[in-house]
Amino acid sequence: MILEELSIINYKNLVQSELQFSPKINCFIGNNGMGKTNLLDAVYYLSFCRSYTNPIDSQIIHHDADVCMLQGKFFSEEGTREEIYSAIRRRQKKQFKRNKKEYERLSDHIGLIPLVMISPADNELITGGSEMRRKFLDMAISQFDKEYLRALVRYTKALQQRNVLLKNEDEAIDTTLLELWEDQMIEEGNLIYRKRKAFIDEFTPIFNDFYARISQSGEQVSFDYISQLNDADFREMLVKNRPRDMACGHTTTGVHRDELEMLLGGYPIKKVGSQGQNKTYFVSLKLAQFHFLLQTGHTTPILLLDDIFDRLDAGRVEEIVKLVSGHGFGQIFISDTNRESLDRILERTDNNAHIYSVIHGEINRINE
Repeated sequence: MILEELSIINYKNLVQSELQFSPKINCFIGNNGMGKTNLLDAVYYLSFCRSYTNPIDSQIIHHDADVCMLQGKFFSEEGTREEIYSAIRRRQKKQFKRNKKEYERLSDHIGLIPLVMISPADNELITGGSEMRRKFLDMAISQFDKEYLRALVRYTKALQQRNVLLKNEDEAIDTTLLELWEDQMIEEGNLIYRKRKAFIDEFTPIFNDFYARISQSGEQVSFDYISQLNDADFREMLVKNRPRDMACGHTTTGVHRDELEMLLGGYPIKKVGSQGQNKTYFVSLKLAQFHFLLQTGHTTPILLLDDIFDRLDAGRVEEIVKLVSGHGFGQIFISDTNRESLDRILERTDNNAHIYSVIHGEINRINE
């Protein structure tokens, strides 16, 4: 998938921009806080209907404005063109349109524009709570598996409804209604569990290969998928834990409690990894996700690299440069504070690249 044109109005500090992009490499140079990450985040928004860095839509609108608008014109390898439009207004439901037709469900859009973003914020995949790693699994699988995404939506709704019943202290719980929501949780939860397990089995060797290539070491990396469904029947657990759930006021059993433990040398990397190892880990994780989407999808994903070269030694930077400059990658957006790493990437390409300066939200192409 190629993003040919992007129009931005009031997206964070980007007040107004009209941009045309190279189908290969687009580089954004500027100091920290100038708006480089916001530009990449706007591209991400058009793929996922949400910001990469801020889940609250109203907070991405420029502070002096009441509305934010994004419009992207895309082109796929199959020859189809897609125009994606989004408008976010304060205290109103956001609009999201494909070729001027508004979506009934935003989930229908996920996967149309496959995309992988790599950012310093991805360190949260290692240091953050288990919800960060479940989110990675959900976003990775949902881009190529609509059945998984539908199951995830239905499971989440059933879980929320079960929790509402559990929190109702004013009257006795309607057991029939409780069982109805449990039945839906069980059906969708078992499917989610199977698909997560299958994804991890296929994904792990791809990830191992990327980590070995970037780190240039013999370090062993792996995952441990921890789920209550590994060793027990979901229905039996829900019924058994009802008294505890009623006391807690929420559901303590299910795939919403799953954990993807990330290991380095057999130990949790969050405990033993250095800054360089952590960064190599999540960069490898995301590049492996890109490769997996490339294998399973009908169009090449867009790759966003946001300031990823800092705190990596020269050898690891060189390997990343080799990878993203090589065959198999399509359109790439890269932000950085200096030209050194970017120039090394550009040296390996056919010079079909656009370079932009970003200063206080103003984005201008540099003619070279």
